[in-house]
Amino acid sequence: MNMRIKEGWVGLTVLAMALSLHGCGGGDEDTTAAATQIVVNTPAMLAQASADDYEQNVNGLITAATLKRWKDSWTTERAKLGLTGKLIIFQSTVGPAGAEYIMPNGTNVFTYLSPSSEWVQTRTNGVIESVSVVPDGASMDALFKKYNIDPRNDMIVAAMGTGSNPNAMAQGRIWYALRYWGVDKKNLAILNGGNQWINSNGMSAADFQATASTAPNTGTMSVKSLLVDNTQLQATLDDMMKILPSADTNVKTDGVLIWDARSLGQFSAGEMVEFGEDTDSDTTGSQACATAYCTPVNPNNYMWTFQNGGSRQGHPNGTLQLQYTHMLDSSKGFSYKPKAELAAYLTGATDARGIGFIDASYGVLGSGNAYQEGDTIYAYCETTFRAMITGVASAVILGKPTRFYDGAMVEWNSLTYTTDKNGDYILPSNSPWRTDVVSFYRPATSNTLVNTRTITDAYAASANAVVNTDKAYKTGESASAGGGSGGGAVPTNPCGG
Repeated sequence: MNMRIKEGWVGLTVLAMALSLHGCGGGDEDTTAAATQIVVNTPAMLAQASADDYEQNVNGLITAATLKRWKDSWTTERAKLGLTGKLIIFQSTVGPAGAEYIMPNGTNVFTYLSPSSEWVQTRTNGVIESVSVVPDGASMDALFKKYNIDPRNDMIVAAMGTGSNPNAMAQGRIWYALRYWGVDKKNLAILNGGNQWINSNGMSAADFQATASTAPNTGTMSVKSLLVDNTQLQATLDDMMKILPSADTNVKTDGVLIWDARSLGQFSAGEMVEFGEDTDSDTTGSQACATAYCTPVNPNNYMWTFQNGGSRQGHPNGTLQLQYTHMLDSSKGFSYKPKAELAAYLTGATDARGIGFIDASYGVLGSGNAYQEGDTIYAYCETTFRAMITGVASAVILGKPTRFYDGAMVEWNSLTYTTDKNGDYILPSNSPWRTDVVSFYRPATSNTLVNTRTITDAYAASANAVVNTDKAYKTGESASAGGGSGGGAVPTNPCGG
């Protein structure tokens, strides 16, 4: 049954939070607050716009030529950046033969192999246990110790190793975890392109070696030393429930753009696919559409769009879809496309192939109908890995206020009044956290296909436990059972972001 439920969700108490803000509107984050006052940075404060020419960037998205200049003469280069510490390069994977690891010097330049599994954690938001969420404070401190990170004086570069879609996601998770926990933008960079690409575009074979640096496990710093609260990077389940419209329509005046980075097949629960999209065997290669989008040969066979044993597939009301792969150029080591191309996508414009943002009608929006100036972008996918790429494009390259729904669709699609494979209801019918009532969805064809999920409290007063716990870690206080999220529903943000 195709269920387009349009009634509004009611019953969630809006939870307020008093923000300790320092100078709204300047756009610069404040990292000099006294220990008794941790400054809360808004999404607008955390966004950073790239130069049109990525070669000009000294943080955010950097090129191989910039990184080569740094690593070859770090003592000189760090002084230009106002830094005194090390250059630390994290590769998510080893690179291809002959370009395995960007060469360190063993003195003040180090290259570590750090897989994405180090930068995510299974945590509960107070309602449900969620996978692949930002690590807690103790876990981040353990990483600071393992790699001897000085987050205030080092430059930290997130690199892919071998360029690929998954490895671009992984470098985004490194950036996100560090930024969320308070590392300043001046201390963070994302290397554009995988090792196979940069090995002839900014670097050469002499810039690589076959082994990584050994993690020293001697660090003494803590995220508690970073006297800023950047938790507004994370959008909680609370936040998502607040911002959704009651109907599944594109509302241009609500101050938000909710970006689904998944495939069109997942967004539509198999009603529509992007031409060439990986699908099940009865549709692969059989689309014969003249445009970039088409209806699957068998639209009733939609279970191929499901992941992680979800109870349903589809999308939250009012969301827009543009697959993350369109942010990257696979012919150039999965590097990000030029800023102008990304900016055009964001407006709703289509590229030469006719690809652009899609709404619930599966129609291309067109220029001027997607992002509106002043919007905050909410990025999500299945586990907020693919959304790392769309979020980096919006927050680090285009400079737009961006928040990541870290629980993502693996969480969202589970919060349903339906039975799992054991015959148990995931949520009771009167739970205030039923996301099915604010979503377009198609249910699993059988409950035997639905995985069990750990429900913490189906009637929890708040779904902000992750953010509240992380705030408390910095202050040494006990996490509040209620309280607010990373800043509350947009657009009530006093800084407009």
